[in-house]
Amino acid sequence: MKERVIKSSGNVFIDLGFPPEEAAVLAMRAELMARLRAVIDERGWTQQEASKRLGIGQSRVSDLVRGKWEKFSLDMLITLAARVGQKPSLVLKAA
Repeated sequence: MKERVIKSSGNVFIDLGFPPEEAAVLAMRAELMARLRAVIDERGWTQQEASKRLGIGQSRVSDLVRGKWEKFSLDMLITLAARVGQKPSLVLKAA
């Protein structure tokens, strides 16, 4: 049986059926989490060291590196990114 392939919209959350406004926030949260995980890896931080640098508990770092996006608001992820020297910005694209 041949599977049908559907082209992505460019936002996996829209493809999964989330409303556009929620999909936009989820995509931003996912991108920030991925970038924070990359910073932790690039700098060779242990979870304990990352918790000190980010100003959060080690269990929260564990949630971050395990991709538990539901535990982090967009505001919190922007704050964490700023704490490690990142400069998150928003780029609006025409629909």
